[in-house]
Amino acid sequence: MNASSHHNGSFWFDELGIDPQPDPEPLPARTDVAIVGGGYTGLWTAYYLKRAEPGLDVTVFEADVAGFGASGRNGGWCMGAAWGTESLLANPETRSRGLALQRALFDTVDEVGRVTQAENIDCHFARGGTLRIATAPFMVERHRREIDELHALGFTEHDFRWLDADTTRTRLNVPRNHGAIHAAHCAAIQPARLVRGLADTVRRLGVTILEGTPVTAIRPGRVDTARGAVAAGRILRATEAYTASLTGHRRTLLPIYSKMVVTAPLPDALWQEIGLGNRETFGDDRRMVIYGQRTLDGRLAFGGRAGYEFGSRRRRTLPPDDPDFDGIVRTLRGLVPQLAEVPITHRWGGVLGVPRHWRPCVQFDRRSGLGWAGGYVGEGVAAANLAARMLTDLVLERDSALTALPWVDDVPPRWEPEPLRWLGVRAIRAIGARADWIELNRQRPSRFWGGLFQRLTG
Repeated sequence: MNASSHHNGSFWFDELGIDPQPDPEPLPARTDVAIVGGGYTGLWTAYYLKRAEPGLDVTVFEADVAGFGASGRNGGWCMGAAWGTESLLANPETRSRGLALQRALFDTVDEVGRVTQAENIDCHFARGGTLRIATAPFMVERHRREIDELHALGFTEHDFRWLDADTTRTRLNVPRNHGAIHAAHCAAIQPARLVRGLADTVRRLGVTILEGTPVTAIRPGRVDTARGAVAAGRILRATEAYTASLTGHRRTLLPIYSKMVVTAPLPDALWQEIGLGNRETFGDDRRMVIYGQRTLDGRLAFGGRAGYEFGSRRRRTLPPDDPDFDGIVRTLRGLVPQLAEVPITHRWGGVLGVPRHWRPCVQFDRRSGLGWAGGYVGEGVAAANLAARMLTDLVLERDSALTALPWVDDVPPRWEPEPLRWLGVRAIRAIGARADWIELNRQRPSRFWGGLFQRLTG
């Protein structure tokens, strides 16, 4: 990849067949709404603002090209779930708000499907749900108890259901398979097609996207960029893992790496053996999160979390020979051994944003005109759409069911200074890996290490 390339290294960008270049539009003197960040959150916010108020002058500032970051290279799970929801449901005092949030997340999967169809965004949307595989016998009771608890809260078999081992193998035939939770509210997508399609859509609505325009600082009424300053009535930050590049925000969100691989297209006979005929997404119970999907062209795309670099360092792209990718490939082939001889064609990765309290936040201050949304902890494809609609209502001063959801004004504390945050993240990663090793290899619950991991991450 040459120095002038704006390709993010992913299979998803390759599948688009383009190496996008920044749009060299001139910098305006002023805009009504400035949105910093050209990923899902920023573009969805621009979309809903312009749909609600066509006369608004909306400008999106993007350091590279639209979708260059996590929005254009993620695992492609548009899922009706988000970090922090389970703790709301578990607490009787917050349960009603948790239920409202969970229902809103379910509806968001449908909303993404509705808008992409209405706007002719061909993002390979396939609502096959997701399978969380029980890879050890002891997990069966845990999964079934979880289903019972969810049904007691009012969810139904149409939301979550238990599949026994035989049924699960008809959906995903892997050796370590003792059954699975099937969560219906999830769709597989091609993420770069979604984000690039959104960019084209908002441009047609009259939104200006200033690509190749890194923002260095934001303050009430003003956006400072590498190309000059722009006055703005309202300024919305949608920068996720790149938030540390803004003055005063080095400790706002932690950039955690996520890495992916994709196979060559599999022959039909092999897919008949493996399954995923409805393009279900899949994962398991490990804390060092993994995620997979069947692509529309018959590949298997698979990824996992891969750590943090000292000082919140963010590499622009990752070289395919990064040794962490070998671990991702081993995990994939260990889970789906039918892929042992199938070539891996692409390896890529980058950063996602993690807030200190490990759950999303949406905030807008009417006095200063400053707002932001983000902190999805890697589960942002659908959550970004919901957050954008919440932020839109806050900016337009509309009291709604969305502005009453728990993410509003749930502002996280700042992360610790270095070297404390580096040590803390390494400790969390080591504890999670130890708990996973015990459960996968000794086939028993990791009560101590798993409990410690849960306390540290919420």
